[in-house]
Amino acid sequence: MQTQPVRHRPRPRRLLRPGRQQRLDQRPQVVVHDPRPSAHNISNGGIVTSVTPDQGTSTRSCYELQALLALGNVSLLEGSFADEDVLREGFRSCDGVFINIDGFNTGEKTETYWAIRSYEIAIEEGIKFFVYGNLDYTLKKSGYDSRFRTGHYDGKGRMAEWVLFQNEKNRDRLGAAVFTSGPYIEMVISPLTPMTPSVENGVVTWRVPLGEGAVPHVALEDCGFYVRWLFDHPERANGMDLEVAIEHMTYADMAAAFEKVTGYPAQYIDTDLDTYWNAPDVKGIADQPAGYNADPNDKSTMSFRDNFTGFWNTWKHGIITRDYALLDEIHPNRIRSAEEWFRREDQVGRELGKGSLWERVQPENWSLDSAILKSSADMRTGKL
Repeated sequence: MQTQPVRHRPRPRRLLRPGRQQRLDQRPQVVVHDPRPSAHNISNGGIVTSVTPDQGTSTRSCYELQALLALGNVSLLEGSFADEDVLREGFRSCDGVFINIDGFNTGEKTETYWAIRSYEIAIEEGIKFFVYGNLDYTLKKSGYDSRFRTGHYDGKGRMAEWVLFQNEKNRDRLGAAVFTSGPYIEMVISPLTPMTPSVENGVVTWRVPLGEGAVPHVALEDCGFYVRWLFDHPERANGMDLEVAIEHMTYADMAAAFEKVTGYPAQYIDTDLDTYWNAPDVKGIADQPAGYNADPNDKSTMSFRDNFTGFWNTWKHGIITRDYALLDEIHPNRIRSAEEWFRREDQVGRELGKGSLWERVQPENWSLDSAILKSSADMRTGKL
């Protein structure tokens, strides 16, 4: 069902009282905008969640939405974050907001505008707590060195700083926090990602331009816990940038972990950028816009090649850090290593009938519905 325009009805403000903890499960409705909402990244446990998915969802996304509905405390509002009427309709009935804009859909410029409008409308509609889904501002963290400019990261990182700046004046009217994640570890066993493995002579192989660097991969399973923690602890989370990861993992260690868990050989092969961009899987997309709905003739639009060159340089040169002691405090049962994640994923995959990790990385077993990234599953055709 398509959403209809909604009249802007005034609503009384609901303020966070300074010095008093107010758990959102006491007024339990949170609206989530996520390009691929799933039971992994939407915590329930008493929170009634209104999910606003992108238009043009894939078959797999439809299955995921059905699984969410089966939780029993989820309602769906079909539409786009790039529509003020849809945002107002979703926000008006809710106490909290989690905004996670798909930068591969929008590009940097469009994400900038709708991140700002989402925050402004949240204040106007009486939201109590606003969480902005973020990625590291790599350009700034590198000391403004364009070798590390990564459009889909910087586009979020700039706006995360803007949200926290606004929060300095608005924190008693609308609490706000930033949730900074990173590359999903699920991407290392998925088709159509920047680190999709190949199977070469029976050896699972990752050929990426990482050198001896390390990637702070995140597990989707843990992301849901962290976001829920922010909503449950507004007195501490208000003004916080929670930066998460499993660990900084080298791909040599990751390959060794895969081999240990599965019993099948795996390897990491460092690859120079020219070789990486001439590989068949990425050569055809290298000069297309990183944000597929961005204007390719706009000088501000980054190409896929430029975007992910900065991405790999960031991890290769160790630009990004994490406070793992803080993450241990917040989530004592978090996933802490590639080996632990591979073991859990292998078990879950078998239980769900997906097969073992070894079976799941075989190219003949891949399909669009097995792609973890929504932009890949939708073949970069999602609507704004």
